[in-house]
Amino acid sequence: MSAPVRDTARTRRVVLDAAAAVVTEHGAGVSLDAIARRAGISKGGLLHHFRSREQLLVAVAEDLLEHFAVAVREATEPTDHAPGRLVRGYVRACFDELRTDQPVPEHLLLGAALVGVPGVRELLRADARRWRAAFAADGLDPQRVLLLTAAADGAGLAGVFEGDLDPERLQRVRDLLLALSREDGPLVAGDVPPDGN
Repeated sequence: MSAPVRDTARTRRVVLDAAAAVVTEHGAGVSLDAIARRAGISKGGLLHHFRSREQLLVAVAEDLLEHFAVAVREATEPTDHAPGRLVRGYVRACFDELRTDQPVPEHLLLGAALVGVPGVRELLRADARRWRAAFAADGLDPQRVLLLTAAADGAGLAGVFEGDLDPERLQRVRDLLLALSREDGPLVAGDVPPDGN
């Protein structure tokens, strides 16, 4: 009788989820032992999939960014063909991720914990460049893109620092940003962003 085939993808998913949960709770300095315990595997089994703690944490950051990219795709309306379609999906996804019963959404805590991990800042910069290129092709004025994405990114942080993610206020900000995305043209005459976006 042959031994069961290991499901590498499933084990990797379990490890990534466990690492995300433990880092969210205890910070990026958490040990591989703690992550392995949460995943229900041995430390050796964890190291079979990820050679080091840093490699694992970078993979967690990549997974977080991919999760958000999927959320944007899902929040982008297929029947919307007007300029700013992707920006609207981005705004919706940002606000959808803030709908939680927790005072601070887990993805914000996880992202903040991972920023200091070697390799993660470079990953974030590359991701930001990809978004800027995609937004540039989206057809909306660069000033609007800059304002809308920065406001959407900052909405969750504002709520965290104010001590409350008020659902009514978040809905109003979301609606206003979406309305701004449906207009075209610059917001301020003659202003050109330094990076062209």
